[in-house]
Amino acid sequence: MKFQIKKIIAVVAIAFALGSCSNNDDEAIGGEGKLGVEFDNVFGSSNLILNTQSNVTSQGETLKISDVKYIISNIVLTKEDGTTFTYPKSKSYFVVSEADTETQEIELENIPAGDYTKIKFGIGVDKAQFDLGATGQGDFLTIADEAGMMWSWSAGYKFVLFEGKFTSSTVTAETAFMVHTGQTGTDYNYTEVTLNLPTKALVRTTITPDIHIFADVAKIIDGTNKIKLSDNNMGGMGAMIMGGTNLPLITANLSNMFTVNHVHND
Repeated sequence: MKFQIKKIIAVVAIAFALGSCSNNDDEAIGGEGKLGVEFDNVFGSSNLILNTQSNVTSQGETLKISDVKYIISNIVLTKEDGTTFTYPKSKSYFVVSEADTETQEIELENIPAGDYTKIKFGIGVDKAQFDLGATGQGDFLTIADEAGMMWSWSAGYKFVLFEGKFTSSTVTAETAFMVHTGQTGTDYNYTEVTLNLPTKALVRTTITPDIHIFADVAKIIDGTNKIKLSDNNMGGMGAMIMGGTNLPLITANLSNMFTVNHVHND
């Protein structure tokens, strides 16, 4: 009888301990934390170095890239249980510049604690935001303008800016190229990217994860759709791709430009 009583007490104690652990775990993932999203530009398998590096496309063109910028917007995070958190729209527009390291890591604040498995973001400024007019853009209008990411207010934002010089079998002298995406006519060319995280981002009050994203700028013109700069060389004056039939093809390429390399949880 005494043995049975001791056994019952032991079982109750274990159940109480497990319940206490569960409650502590729930408490541990409560509250809010921060999350870093780092954008690291590469060309194929090589780190991107502006102005000095020769980058060869699958079309046999050699690029010396002088500038890369793009607008990241509308960030949405997905938890392990499938629920999502949309970062406040008023704070969700950023210019990432290869020439400015401070822009390459975005710090998101007031993120509900949890285990996150996906990140989604836009490339460019969505039309709903643009349709708010110049006065509805907040501080971002000035930020984009100072970064050279606008043609004019009436023409709109540049979503992606990709510039430098190139040579090829038919263009032997170094020749300038400019690739800008954005609104052209009735084509708005805004797109979104959803990436699975290879390991969970554990947002906690005491843990600030960092999602390290590689952006392969080669895929802007050398992705699923192949765009030859040589074919767009305007009478030998340089390749300027800012509209026409190439722009939707380039926008489609952007969907595969980004991959998550790793997640830090520290």
